[in-house]
Amino acid sequence: MRLGVLDVGSNTVHLLVVDAHPGARPLPAHSHKAELRLAQLLDPDGAIGPDGVDRLVGVVHEALQAAEDKGVEDLLPFATSAVREATNADDVLARVHAETGVRLQVLSGAEEARLTFLAARRWFGWSAGKLLVLDIGGGSLEIAYGMDEEPDAAVSLPLGAGRLTAGWLPGDPPDPEDIRALRRHARAQIARTVGEFSRFGAPDHVVATSKTFRQLARIAGAARSTEGLHVQRELKRESLEAWVPRLAGMTTAQRSELPGVSEGRANQLLAGALVAEGAMDLFGVEKVEICPWALREGVILRRLDHMESERIGQGV
Repeated sequence: MRLGVLDVGSNTVHLLVVDAHPGARPLPAHSHKAELRLAQLLDPDGAIGPDGVDRLVGVVHEALQAAEDKGVEDLLPFATSAVREATNADDVLARVHAETGVRLQVLSGAEEARLTFLAARRWFGWSAGKLLVLDIGGGSLEIAYGMDEEPDAAVSLPLGAGRLTAGWLPGDPPDPEDIRALRRHARAQIARTVGEFSRFGAPDHVVATSKTFRQLARIAGAARSTEGLHVQRELKRESLEAWVPRLAGMTTAQRSELPGVSEGRANQLLAGALVAEGAMDLFGVEKVEICPWALREGVILRRLDHMESERIGQGV
């Protein structure tokens, strides 16, 4: 069947259409994205303003039309940290439903981490052993660890690249004092979680997902996206540490000229790099392998698992 995942994230609203059935890997068929940056549209009270809600409703309408055009049979709509943490989240969800018919499921941070972990586990398989998965989104950082498909530990921290850029790095290029303050803040937040994971022992494999990590790996020399999903891509901490001061001295326009860096994400790259560097350092990670699958694929895989359980339960 043809499934669609509608991901209302902190940076983008992304419709991913896949051809899938239980027992097989989902095959991408279509992708529809709109840069919305909800995390940066919050008012001083933490609410998504009227203009932001108008734009969200419009983008959801566009995604629904794209899903219909592509023959989607089942749409899985969800929202992450920007909607989850908005003070008017209930009103936003109600309006989206009233005007589009879409009921957005708001995922908790822990659910985000668990579903992303599931996607990474399925991608790398059981031979990867104990996995540590890092995912930097627009609004939050997810960390998960485990041996199985359900992680033993999963946390979400308010350290998304978009959120931190808007709240901590107003300059272009940013002021060095602001950068230092953000570095301290991010590391203090991450350090509080290290003990929760270290009691499980060292991971066998460390995986990173998300656009932020992909862009950081690309500027550090990883293969281009056009070379395919199955090319191994890594980001070494040594390379990242060398790039952080370079990114700090660049304007947004200069960062957008780097290989693999999109114009819409260039302003967030430094904040994302500071979080990535802090996480790798505090967890004692020398390198991460980039996983092509992340939260959206995790949502699809969970849905397929449920379909298979229902099929077995019905004796089909």
